[in-house]
Amino acid sequence: MLTSNDIPLASNPLDRAAHRRKDDAWLEAAFRDPNVLIFIMQHGMPLVEGQVGPPRPVGAQIDRSPRRLLWMGHEASQFAQGAKRIFLGEDKHGSPIFALFVDERFTLEGTMLEGAGGFEDMRAAAAGLSALEANLVSTARSISEWHRTHGFCAKCGSPTEISEAGWKRECPACETEHFPRTDPVAIMLPILGDECLMGRSTGWPDGFWSCLAGFVEPGETIEQAACREVFEEAGVKCDPAKAEYLFCQPWPFPSSLMMGIHMPAESRDITIDPSEIEAARWFSKDEVKAMLAGEHPDAYCPPEFAIAHFVIRTWAES
Repeated sequence: MLTSNDIPLASNPLDRAAHRRKDDAWLEAAFRDPNVLIFIMQHGMPLVEGQVGPPRPVGAQIDRSPRRLLWMGHEASQFAQGAKRIFLGEDKHGSPIFALFVDERFTLEGTMLEGAGGFEDMRAAAAGLSALEANLVSTARSISEWHRTHGFCAKCGSPTEISEAGWKRECPACETEHFPRTDPVAIMLPILGDECLMGRSTGWPDGFWSCLAGFVEPGETIEQAACREVFEEAGVKCDPAKAEYLFCQPWPFPSSLMMGIHMPAESRDITIDPSEIEAARWFSKDEVKAMLAGEHPDAYCPPEFAIAHFVIRTWAES
């Protein structure tokens, strides 16, 4: 049986060493440690070894060829001056790991890294990275996007400052503390007999189908949000009391926590809300197995680095 530890981006074989985040002296020494491991990100894209391709739209077929982050030591600070940094933790050998966030003016041209790699679209990179590297990149992307969009205090409007090794922002004017946000999302597969319901969003590639999904609102449980979203998007009613939680995945686009759900549907009748989705369709278990195997004539489902793939596969193989 799959658990969250088996889901890509969620596996976390790293000690976050959160007790180090307030120790500025230790952090400075760790950043200059001969064994320090540093990688760079720009606009949410990790710097990886070798040639990189163009950004991929949601639902596009992704190359899963193995990739590696372009790892550096303290020399990274020599040509990424002024970059924001976050302490991610320590590996199993105790080596400190940092991510550096560079702005749009940064270029590899003229540096010792020119020709060694490039910044790659997060979805494409994550599909080929190791479990450790994918989790690190996922964490760093969420944190970097939070810093990029939360530079001002939500209470008084003053500029905030980064603290605690990148895991907090503080307002010097009103002393309010701000922490990275995580948005809970229900991602669900309604089931009726030997069929399941999937949907399509506008702009997805032809033939791409996936689970329905939606944000959990204040005052809701995961199961209640899942049922509400299915009814809003496809007009299909489900009972929250019968929903089954499966596993979850951190999803850094920009900072969601996707929580997989299976839920029995009460009818097959579909009435979509075109402002929510483009289409919804019932698929038989045999069709889903063909989709997973890449053998369906006109439909395919999410790749293996997305939780939706495992929500669908768990049902198909049950």
